Amino acid sequence: MSAEKEESKKSTKPKVFFNEKEVLGRKKAKGTELKRLQQKWQPYEEPEGEQPGFPRYFYAGFWMRSFAFVLDLLCISAIQTSTVGLVYSLLGLVDTGNYFGLYNLFCIGIYLAYFTLLTKFNHGQTIGKMAFGLRVVSVKGELTWGTILIRETVCRFILMGFPLIIGYLPAAFSKYKQHVGDYFSETSVVTVNLIKAFNKELI
Repeated sequence: MSAEKEESKKSTKPKVFFNEKEVLGRKKAKGTELKRLQQKWQPYEEPEGEQPGFPRYFYAGFWMRSFAFVLDLLCISAIQTSTVGLVYSLLGLVDTGNYFGLYNLFCIGIYLAYFTLLTKFNHGQTIGKMAFGLRVVSVKGELTWGTILIRETVCRFILMGFPLIIGYLPAAFSKYKQHVGDYFSETSVVTVNLIKAFNKELI
């Protein structure tokens, strides 16, 4: 290795990792308690060839993401019932069950708007993700409108029905817990508490 590369390697500021058992579940520590815990954290050097972003153990597992998704579906159902459903009921209209019918198109719009707008304006979190302490992040940088539209609008629309819904399954075994939408938008889902601890913030 050349002297220039060696110097560059030395000047690289290492990331930080921590003892999760000492961090998660605690109330926010201050002063000497915070310093005492931070002293136990050790330098973290990302393995060669590792994808930019966070250490692999930061990414949320498939089942936790599934539970958050189910809670989101319940929230969406409540919104659809109290808006489109209520209007149809008051006007005496009947849902024909047609996929391209007006009722279904409104419901799809609410479904996509829920994920898209909350992810953009609530720091990568829907209600389900907030409840389970998860957050959508970009593995390449910030969550831009383009990234969110690809992930939460285009890909979610494609993955809505069977059999394409199996596109969510790769999150169970892929290296960075990414489903098909994550691959195309270069995103993933992380555990919020680990991010806070990574930034030396204790819960």
